[in-house]
Amino acid sequence: MSISAFGEWLYATSVSTELREVTWIIPNIQTFHILAIAVVIGSALVTELRFAGVLATDRPAADVLRRYLPWMKVALIVLLLTGLILVVAEPARTLGNTIFWTKMALVAGASLVTLKARKSILQNDSVTEGENPPEASKALGWLMILIWCAIIFCGRFIAYT
Repeated sequence: MSISAFGEWLYATSVSTELREVTWIIPNIQTFHILAIAVVIGSALVTELRFAGVLATDRPAADVLRRYLPWMKVALIVLLLTGLILVVAEPARTLGNTIFWTKMALVAGASLVTLKARKSILQNDSVTEGENPPEASKALGWLMILIWCAIIFCGRFIAYT
């Protein structure tokens, strides 16, 4: 079954139809989706700017991660759930859209890097108070900020493709 055939089948289901026809569902789901985006991006910016040596340099990097990663994890789950509902409601808008799949790949990659690659810092407390992270960590921080910005761009651009 092709993506377009799956999208047509999904669009015809009673769940998809109900989501589209009840006027308050999609705006409310989008609201929670956007709020979760704000939490993820805000948490990512603070943590990555810490690694870039720009923000919260008076705090150990591990402390910054411990403070913001739980928020990011919960918000990513909310994004996944609300995003699935939005895809079910309007599968043609997303499933056949290259920008959508680009965004999904970027989100998966950025989430893995943010949640897993930084794990060693939490375990080792390797960057202590007042000490700057290694240059590789700084470069990764700036790269991650660019990737999160690309994710925002892709999310907005889905509506226009």
